[in-house]
Amino acid sequence: MERIRERLKNKSTSAETVKLRKRRSKLYDKHAGAKQEEFLGINIYVFSVAFRLVNCFFVQTSFVPDEYWQSLEVSHRMVFNYGYLTWEWVEGIRGYSYPLVFAVLYKVLHIFNYDVPQLLVWLPRVLQALLAAYTDVKLYMIVRNLENPDVAKLTYFCQLCSWFTWYCCTRTLTNTTETMLTVLALYYYPLPGSKTHNSSKYLTLVALAVIVRPTALIVWLPLLAFHFWRDNSKLRLILHHALPIVALSLGLTTIIDSLFHGQWVLVHWNFLKLNVLHNVSEFYGSHPWHWYFTQGFLVVLGPHLLFFLHGCSLAPKRHRVLLFTIAWTLIVYSLLAHKEFRFIYPILPICIIFCGTSLANLTTWRRAAVFFLVVANLLPALYTGLVHQRGTLDVMGHLQDLCDPATSNSSQPQVLFLMPCHSTPFYSHVHCPVSMRFLECPPDLAGDGSVEDEADDFYFEPLAWLRRTYPLQESLPSHLVFFNVLEKEISTFLEANAFTKQTEIFHAHVPEGRVGETIFIYTRQI
Repeated sequence: MERIRERLKNKSTSAETVKLRKRRSKLYDKHAGAKQEEFLGINIYVFSVAFRLVNCFFVQTSFVPDEYWQSLEVSHRMVFNYGYLTWEWVEGIRGYSYPLVFAVLYKVLHIFNYDVPQLLVWLPRVLQALLAAYTDVKLYMIVRNLENPDVAKLTYFCQLCSWFTWYCCTRTLTNTTETMLTVLALYYYPLPGSKTHNSSKYLTLVALAVIVRPTALIVWLPLLAFHFWRDNSKLRLILHHALPIVALSLGLTTIIDSLFHGQWVLVHWNFLKLNVLHNVSEFYGSHPWHWYFTQGFLVVLGPHLLFFLHGCSLAPKRHRVLLFTIAWTLIVYSLLAHKEFRFIYPILPICIIFCGTSLANLTTWRRAAVFFLVVANLLPALYTGLVHQRGTLDVMGHLQDLCDPATSNSSQPQVLFLMPCHSTPFYSHVHCPVSMRFLECPPDLAGDGSVEDEADDFYFEPLAWLRRTYPLQESLPSHLVFFNVLEKEISTFLEANAFTKQTEIFHAHVPEGRVGETIFIYTRQI
């Protein structure tokens, strides 16, 4: 009996030891897993920052005028008290909150006497690159919280190799910041299965996105409605989260805008009234209703399109709200006459999630798919970032020499841009109060024909416009900047007034309309 008791005691002790070892092993595995996740997270952060900084300096082309005229030009005027504001700022349909970010950066540079053109141009871009890197990581974490690590890693890969993201994410466009804030808000949004839900944080980020660009509300309307429908404490959601955030953000932006506009102004209402109710945006061009479905969306997704469609067919039910958001955004923007690729940029990261799902399910063809995505995105990314439409930026580098009396041929240089309005940046890329003028083209808001479109008047009869505007040689500018397609039409004016070609700058291989392949700088020989 004693031996039996001893054996039972030994077995019991042995079983407890095994359990203890298993418990320790689980704790160790859990601790090791947490350490591994933390290490992986740090690596992704570091790699993302390095990748987007390279991205930043490999984008040396111009996309649309708004990346300067709705940000850097405004910031430059706010800090240095000279520059030009477009009609949107005069009419009060643009807010100063976004340019204020770059204005703070400019002010710091000015205080420490480092406000040179190169830093004024590139530091805002570097700031955008850092925000883009943070956004890449957050997109990875969104999918990591919803799916397995394999899907998260492949989504991260798809995000990094997207040519349109490469092309846009480091630009100082309001659409770029709107897209980044949308992704950051999605991280805290209560997606089915998400572990990082925080109503206050995601609503604050949504409010910031709307402040930067009011149309951000288009993307968020179905998501906000879905959250409200699923939330069990709707009254608390409205009273404790939504209303305080809306009131605070609206109050702060109204104060900021009113201070800089010099009068009480509600920018978001003015924006809605002019762009939607009065359809002023159509003045800048219109497209057929199906343009986003037949061209815009296809170009923005690019080589990712097939994987997006495949991922949609595999998407679980909990992701239907994201699919509905994509479809809703495309439909709403299709109802507006004026359409641009950048308008639907905020839904691209959402589409990338489905691309990651697709790659995760392509077990046999995954390597081939990865290789295809890298090669197919690399060519358009490098071409659009380094080659296409770079002349309008390069020309400003040449004009910087006019700020230095030692290198300038004229004691009081005057530059006239004979190009479609807002083709180039302005004082933010020259940074000296040299006299510059371009052809203006504000819309006729009153509708009575009282507003003159200088660009249309000039291109209708270029020679007649020049002779009428500059009847005396004393009033002539010292420098003319124009696309090569205009040279023949104004050649007699150039010869009669002793203008000679100083510089020829490449712009684009496939020019359109009034835009040429190269840009000329002509200097008057006095």
